[in-house]
Amino acid sequence: MNAVVKSVEGEFRRYKGLAEAALDQLPEETLSSPGPSNGNSIATICWHMSGNLKSRFTEFLSSDGEKPWRQREEEFATRIVSRDELMNMWNTGWDVLLQTLGTLADEDLSRTVKIRAQELTVCEALHRSLAHAAYHVGQIVYVAHAARGDAWNYLSIAPGQTAAYNADPKLEKPPSHDPHRGHPALER
Repeated sequence: MNAVVKSVEGEFRRYKGLAEAALDQLPEETLSSPGPSNGNSIATICWHMSGNLKSRFTEFLSSDGEKPWRQREEEFATRIVSRDELMNMWNTGWDVLLQTLGTLADEDLSRTVKIRAQELTVCEALHRSLAHAAYHVGQIVYVAHAARGDAWNYLSIAPGQTAAYNADPKLEKPPSHDPHRGHPALER
């Protein structure tokens, strides 16, 4: 039984789905536009996440998670990209992560891996990476919402809709760990 690994995978997939639902709401030219207060563009955040996931989860159990081939500073370079380029880069990182998660078992959680020469258990490394992904997905959603303004389609409970949401208990079911199922709020 791989209950913990499957739970972590389910959360990664949930955050991936939230980011993609935000990305789907944006016109292509907005993907490369600076965020509020001249912050990172969505393209920059996606490039960084992809680079991080590729580095951390390539040879996850056998090599340091900060690969010598990673060019972290380049991930933050200003770039103008098409939606296809962005999604190809985005999916490259997520594919490495999800393939690696598919090879792990709960018995692996106590094994030791390294990130920047720091030893962590697999469990700690997964939680660290999940928190990192959630942080950046939150940025993507924030920047996308700011860009869309009043045209934004909420990915969770829209303002003024809490009572209706709370009245329908089936909306509060925890997400399935079926890898093909997304976040419940995205399925409505």
